Amino acid sequence: MKDLKTMSQKLPHEANALHQLSQFPLMKAIFGRRSRRFGRGMQIPSGPLAYRSKLEPLPLSELEQSILIAVGTGVTGWNFGVPFGPDRPKEHAHYTQRFTGRTAPTAGGFGTPALLYTDDKGTYITNTRDIQPNAISELGDDLSDAAERIIAVCKENTTQLSDHRLDLPAEPPHMLEPNLWMANAPGSTLLMPIGDASESVLSLMAMAISNGNVLMDDDAGKPVGNLEPFIKSGLLSKEKRVPLSILHQMAYEGCCMELAFMGHNMVLTQQAMGLGGLYFSGLNRWSILGAFADKGIQGMGFRFVRDDRWIMPNPVGLDGIYEGLCPPYYPDMRAAVEEFVSRKFGSKGAYHQDTPGPWKESKAIKRQMSPYSEEFVDCLTEVAQYIFDKHGKFPGTFTTLVMPGYVQAVHLDTDYYDAFYQTGAYLNSHAEHSRVWDGET
Repeated sequence: MKDLKTMSQKLPHEANALHQLSQFPLMKAIFGRRSRRFGRGMQIPSGPLAYRSKLEPLPLSELEQSILIAVGTGVTGWNFGVPFGPDRPKEHAHYTQRFTGRTAPTAGGFGTPALLYTDDKGTYITNTRDIQPNAISELGDDLSDAAERIIAVCKENTTQLSDHRLDLPAEPPHMLEPNLWMANAPGSTLLMPIGDASESVLSLMAMAISNGNVLMDDDAGKPVGNLEPFIKSGLLSKEKRVPLSILHQMAYEGCCMELAFMGHNMVLTQQAMGLGGLYFSGLNRWSILGAFADKGIQGMGFRFVRDDRWIMPNPVGLDGIYEGLCPPYYPDMRAAVEEFVSRKFGSKGAYHQDTPGPWKESKAIKRQMSPYSEEFVDCLTEVAQYIFDKHGKFPGTFTTLVMPGYVQAVHLDTDYYDAFYQTGAYLNSHAEHSRVWDGET
């Protein structure tokens, strides 16, 4: 990625490109969005739309790629959190995990996503989930200046994982057949939003328990763990029962939605920039993350846990960079829960009075926040450990890390669309892209 010192030394055409990007109408991007798959250097081998591009593959420029990364995972200021909960009527609600505002929403302010991507030069991860912003809004009227600040945050939190494109074989089971001809092609940038479901599930369970709900194992028809002591103490109410399957489903849906929002941001921005590409599924997440490394397909190098109870291994994290709140990164779920609690109330936690926030009187608001009681931590641990012991992983019924969809960005081959499609198959931004963004005549 481009050295940060060069960001303020944009070429004249790049400054003009950023200005045009700032003026592009939102509604035009929304109604002009299409999956435009065919990029420079691609080939459809047969059929009525058979075509071989006359152009060489052209990778995205560093500026083009950086903007897509920033709109997908950029830090944009503070979010406002969940301000009230009935379980603590005299305090600020405790549900939010991070007050970092982003380009895409996250359920309850949990804020777990990161972004993997690959191009002709390597594989990378941008992880901004624990960044502390400086103001409520990071975007002013001057997009050029604001873009540099937002992009700089992404660059500072990007780690290069390899110096080659993701080795994802263009064959089943690593790709669905309709994607074989174009996915991860030379010249493309493949962007892969990823979420941490272990932290999302702990956040939802903390919300449920704090409001007195007894989590039920609906497979076994009994509470999730020994919850009778917490019912007797009044922490939980036996009249309030929540099926664990529903909570798991809520967490999975929440992760998928926030990752899809990231993808949609990038796809809408492609229209404004005049880039081709699409949001799609049909790639094997296990192959991408590295489940088949022992067969020579390295993927992204994530850690997997295997168990005889599962058909597929469980991705749990990227060591030292993006780790789930569960074993093997913690000896048990007690330790994972304690880390979860620390991220809320610890010395650098979201609710610690010395941690900045979006309010005028952040210290005063946070000073009256009560940390979780020992009994509450015990209850959350009991539930979490039960899930882990029953299924051998956390969460129990789906993968620790979630990656439901992908964005590919390419330089569009407009000749292909001129040859086969009606007028209007691409926007004026696509027709003008080479001149505006790449400085070509």
